[in-house]
Formats: sequence, structure tokens, C-alpha cells
Amino acid sequence: MKENKLSFTGEPKKQGSRDPDVCVLTCALTGVLANRRQCAGIPYTPAEIAAEAKRVYDQGASVVHIHARNDDGSPTFSPAVFAKIKEEVRALCPIILNYSTGTILDDVREQCTYIRESRPEIAALNMGTMNYSKYSRARKAFDFDMIFPNTYEKIGKLLSAMNEAGVKPELECFDSGHTNGIWPLLDMGLLKPPLQFSFIVGVLGGIVAQPESLQFQTKIMPAGSEWEVIAISHGHWRMLGTGLVLGGNIRTGLEDHLYLPNGEMAKSNGELAEVAARMIRDVGRRPATVEEARQILNLGPVA
Repeated sequence: MKENKLSFTGEPKKQGSRDPDVCVLTCALTGVLANRRQCAGIPYTPAEIAAEAKRVYDQGASVVHIHARNDDGSPTFSPAVFAKIKEEVRALCPIILNYSTGTILDDVREQCTYIRESRPEIAALNMGTMNYSKYSRARKAFDFDMIFPNTYEKIGKLLSAMNEAGVKPELECFDSGHTNGIWPLLDMGLLKPPLQFSFIVGVLGGIVAQPESLQFQTKIMPAGSEWEVIAISHGHWRMLGTGLVLGGNIRTGLEDHLYLPNGEMAKSNGELAEVAARMIRDVGRRPATVEEARQILNLGPVA
């Protein structure tokens, strides 16, 4: 059987260029808000997080996005816990680590410490301040309602730690202003191309979960950037499908959505990763290996 020389766009593949048929699949394992009362499969401990990382790796994921938890499920920014997570994951599989740095606090010393000490390949960097809320139509009340502050001063501190540690920043943009707002950081030399974007849709206070949102975001990002779609809650699978058709990378996981496409609650991140990997193949693409993902995302040597 002859090798297919066409990409999923119908254009000839260029020798040595980024293969558009290959898709980086990321899985966000635990998040910070959901708990086991909502979904029994959410991991808490470093060992549980590592076991979930191995499950999604076996299904075709090449990156895991990680928040740390205490053993009781409460969030923690302890550098020691992040170091233990890295140790446990590395004992099971070579999947790429992406550590969250998100916090509503202005003090990011702990985040800078675990970035410098653990040196994950990637660290998420929230690119702007926003209302971060969840509304219940049934109760006609907010489940939570807060400001998520991300000033340039705060972003700069985190970005400096990432640059010092050789960690790739993943630019998390909840709205078009966040994407457009990167230019001062480029001008100062704190951000250096090629850039990696995550376009989050479906969060109240952020951009709406519609195909046009992704089309606009990808138009205003710098040429040559990599991007993925992160779709929160309702519309998760539909927006992942949109991202695949538009040529982006995708993220799933219990941080983003608790349910399989048939409406059943997922028992593990592995079940979500299995569906996402199948979607990638169903549109004529394939999940990137860890080695391919490292090249696509322009990552440095393994720490």
C-alpha cells in the first residue's frame, strides 16, 4: 500500500515540515474545583495522578496537564507535592508534563519555585484577568463567582521563572483580548516564538463555545504558532471536533468535562482520552507520539 502523500487538508505534505495530520492530545487529569462527590474518578494523590497519566498515555495522549492536590482533595501549590508527582509519573511513563500555575492570589512564589525545581516541559500561563464564574440555570444562582486576576506583573514573574528553567509557556487565552495582549511580552523579549496557545472556550466570562471563536483566535495569533482547544463542560466534544477540523491540537480530561459523549459519567481520564484519540483518527489524523509532540511543541531536552 502506497503512503498517503496528502495531508487532511488535501494539500501535499512538505518534507521536513509540521505534519498537519498529527495531533497532540493533552489530558487535564484533575483540575482544582471538581471533587469526588461529583466524579469518583478524579485523582488526588501523586500516585493516583501518575496512574491516570499512564492510562491516558496508553490511549494515545502525549501531554498531561496537572494541578496538585492534598490527599484530601484540596488544592495545593506545594513544590514538594509537584516534585512527588513528577517522580511518580516518570516511574510509569514518559508522557510530557504540563504544570498549572493558575492562582487567584498575586503571590506566585510557590509556583515559581516548583517551576524552577521540578522543571516540567511545559507550564500553563494564564494571559489575562477575567470574571470566572459558573451559573446554575436550575437554581438561578451562581455556583461560584470570582475574579481571576492575571496582571502583566504577575504574568512576568511566572514567565521569568519559566525562561530561567527552560520550561515552555503554554499561553492560556480565555478571550481574544488575552491573545492580542501578548504583544508587550514579545516586545520585551519575555516571550519568544514559536508560541504555544491554548484557546479555552465555554467559561462564563470568557469567549463563547462556537466554531467562530476558534477561527477568530487562530487569525489573531502570530503566524507559525501551535494551538489547542480546551472546551469546558457543555459542548466539550463538539468543540474538540471543531478544533480537529480546523487543524488544531485538542485537550480532554476530568478537569474539563466529566461525561462521555453518550452522557455517562467517565470512570477515569483514560475513558475520555480513548474517545478523544478515536475522534482524532476518525477525521483522518492520528495522535502524536511523545517524541513527535516534543518536536511539534518545540520543547527542550528532558529534565
